[in-house]
Amino acid sequence: MAKKLVIVESPAKARTIGRILGSNYTIKASVGHVRDLPKSQLGVDVEHDFNPKYLVPREKKAVIKDLKAAAKDASSLYLATDPDREGEAIAWHLVQAINADGLKVQRVVFHEITPEAIKAAFAEPRQINAELVNAQQTRRILDRLVGYMISPLLWRKVRGRLSAGRVQSVAVRMIVEREREIEAFVPQEYWSIKANLSKQPLPGKKSTKRDVFTAALVGRSGEKEKLEIPNEAVARKLEAALQNAGYSIADVRQKETLRQPSAPFTTSTLQQEAYRKLRFTAKRTMAVAQQLYEGLSVGTGGSVGLITYMRTDSTHVAASAQSEARSYIRERFGSDFVPGSPRFFTRKSKGAQEAHEAIRPTSVHREPAALAGRLTPEQLKLYELIWKRFVASQMEAARIDTMTVDVRADDAASGQAFLLRASGSAVKFEGFLALYSEGRDEGDAEDERHIALPLLTKGEVVDLLKLLPEQHFTAPPPRYTEASLVKALEEQGIGRPSTYAPTISTVLERGYVEKVERHLRPTELGCVVTDLLAEHFPDIINTGFTARMESELDEIAGGKASWVPVLREFYNPFSVAVERAAALMPERKIADEPAGENCELCGRPMVIKYGRYGKFVACSGFPECRKSKPFLTKIGVSCPKCGADIVQRKTKGRRMFYGCSQYPQCDFTSWDKPVAQRCQQCGGLMTARGRREAKCSDCGMVVPLSDAPRVELSA
Repeated sequence: MAKKLVIVESPAKARTIGRILGSNYTIKASVGHVRDLPKSQLGVDVEHDFNPKYLVPREKKAVIKDLKAAAKDASSLYLATDPDREGEAIAWHLVQAINADGLKVQRVVFHEITPEAIKAAFAEPRQINAELVNAQQTRRILDRLVGYMISPLLWRKVRGRLSAGRVQSVAVRMIVEREREIEAFVPQEYWSIKANLSKQPLPGKKSTKRDVFTAALVGRSGEKEKLEIPNEAVARKLEAALQNAGYSIADVRQKETLRQPSAPFTTSTLQQEAYRKLRFTAKRTMAVAQQLYEGLSVGTGGSVGLITYMRTDSTHVAASAQSEARSYIRERFGSDFVPGSPRFFTRKSKGAQEAHEAIRPTSVHREPAALAGRLTPEQLKLYELIWKRFVASQMEAARIDTMTVDVRADDAASGQAFLLRASGSAVKFEGFLALYSEGRDEGDAEDERHIALPLLTKGEVVDLLKLLPEQHFTAPPPRYTEASLVKALEEQGIGRPSTYAPTISTVLERGYVEKVERHLRPTELGCVVTDLLAEHFPDIINTGFTARMESELDEIAGGKASWVPVLREFYNPFSVAVERAAALMPERKIADEPAGENCELCGRPMVIKYGRYGKFVACSGFPECRKSKPFLTKIGVSCPKCGADIVQRKTKGRRMFYGCSQYPQCDFTSWDKPVAQRCQQCGGLMTARGRREAKCSDCGMVVPLSDAPRVELSA
């Protein structure tokens, strides 16, 4: 009896689904996309309604041959690709590539790979959604037109092998503009004055640490304006007045505040939080999340999907998942930690699709601690982050008692009265904070520190212990990190969940941006290309246009717009701009960066180049000399075996490790990043262990990283 054929994208997903569906189904993997536009030409017929020319890449011909053979022997075909526009497009391309004529073709969609979700999806198959396919096809054609029509201009005017992109060029522009804000920033001096104060002890008693608190000078008593302290002269004058003042409590205000939990993860917030707490890059986060979604073996019964689909901009949660979480919270933490009704979250970002689900564990009863030893360390860390965020999102709010105290300082000599203010808080009921608290980006307000103030009453006299004047300077806006760039892209409606990680990877690999101590900084090349594109394509390479195009793609997906008119409206002015730029764009040639060494074959200088997979080193005598080798990033630490530089390397699976630059002559390697300090006990090499400690690779001595040079862990 003929079996039913199911096609998914990845072998891991195929194994998980195969176990669930059983022997009546044949499960095959397409291994991603099976058709695309040709690499050697535009591949879009702009004269005939932008008709795309799709080809099966050479590396996919064997896959298609295998799928065609399987389809011939099948009774029906189910396309179970991912539940987004890209997955819908892959399903459509599969039908076209394998010529499934005469075969009943059905589309199944699920957001988690569990027995319940898979069986429910196969019980209600549907047809391929042409509108979703057209939206994805429009995105692909837009990106091809921009990339293949602007990039050749950059090759001729700047440097070969450069690329432009509808989203990537806007991301680089944001990074360049932030850098120029920083360069143009002029720091302004200002001062603050704080006072260490203490309650007066009772007769026969001594003051304790609990009696001491700190208040900051905020103004003059009776005046609403904040007191500005622009320089040291003003600060010292105020300090003298405060030194001789008498202090008393002018007002005490107390209230209870509620702190609500964060929503469960979307793609964007997962990438941001994984960066803040785990130092994972966006690319690494998505790769690990894919593994958790597609299925892993965590016990008897084979592999199972541990999280729901990881490309989503929705915070919606299924009612069944809410109910399961509430029951778990009641059992684990008690009834006080369960809100009176389930929590619902809405998205404020542009284009959020509430029909999808947030990223959550497929079962809250699958606790992270139970998976230790069954997952890799990075899989476990990311799963724990997702699990905690989801469970916390369904917990009761934290209740926090806050106290604000106004202190009056009377200077009898001058007749002036000043106002100082102290704030304190204490957690009255932990609520969701018993499990999880969200991280913060650089530049955001500091985490709340729950410091309780002593019991103070209005009119009470307090003692001055010490004045603390301090000089400050205003700071420029911080450079983007991967987390803050993803946040900014989402807030401005640029790109979609599937585009954040590849966009960042592309701008780094192309050499437009470099990562310096976790911050994204534009290179000279990135600045030059951005300036040229902004000058000649101001209506294309800007945040407003890119966000507007995303909205139009959403309208196509929703059946509210047709894809050909959208493309035509874009292409007509764009083609004119390309012709004008070809004639007017001045050359801004940038020489290749010297690699600091000479070619082993011909003796000419080696230079740094950028290829498909990022930086590499090649002879400047190309094409006469074709010597090239990988680009090795030095970390500023010498090899303990031979004294040569230690460099970053990657395994075939793209996992980062550290090794000697003289390999294979020297075989030193380390999974942990070495730091530039030897062990105080035995002189051995110290390596970073996590983000807070360094460990000796010889004797095992552990010291805080604060005792060693600060290191940034590679993601």
